[in-house]
Amino acid sequence: MAKEIPDLVAEARAGTGKGAARQARRDGKVPGIVYGGGAEPVAIAFDFNKLLTQLRKGRFMSTLWNLQVEGQDDVRVICRGVQRDVVKDLPIHIDFMRLRRTSKVNLFIPVEFINEDKCPGLRKGGTLVTVRNEVEMIVTAGDIPDHITVDLEGVDIGTSIHISSVKLPEGAKPTIDRDFVVANIAAPSALRSEGDDSEGEEAEAAAE
Repeated sequence: MAKEIPDLVAEARAGTGKGAARQARRDGKVPGIVYGGGAEPVAIAFDFNKLLTQLRKGRFMSTLWNLQVEGQDDVRVICRGVQRDVVKDLPIHIDFMRLRRTSKVNLFIPVEFINEDKCPGLRKGGTLVTVRNEVEMIVTAGDIPDHITVDLEGVDIGTSIHISSVKLPEGAKPTIDRDFVVANIAAPSALRSEGDDSEGEEAEAAAE
């Protein structure tokens, strides 16, 4: 299932250059430009408050957007730069790059767990500890997975689930080369406490 691509609404901006950009900012807009994809660059502008809200949500530059500009076809874009005021740290200009359906892009994909009822570790009272609730992946713009599925069937207490043991969506690849941990099944607190006590007794015996 492809991940739903969020909409980002902009308006066409008349004129280019510093003068036009300053006028857009005076009008409460953030000027920007869309380039690439085999088409001419297009000057656009965003409502300042709406754009600031999106930026503050995080992951803005690693999100694939469906850019909507009145009178133009929707286009898939990814942010390639946000210029900010050096004093106020507020956006003053933003750049987007058009993507083809075959383009590769880095995005954070959520992690979902299945078969918890078939997990021996959880049935024994263990706890699922999520190390990463999302993983940055290299994916194809036209086929973005909705999530990564981690199957907990047969996983026992003390087991760490590495990315190498997770079946990834076709065409998706982690941006990190090493075999990192996605989650693990921790022992119940009572068992951990007993283990700590026994280790303490062994240490005392060794000291004697």
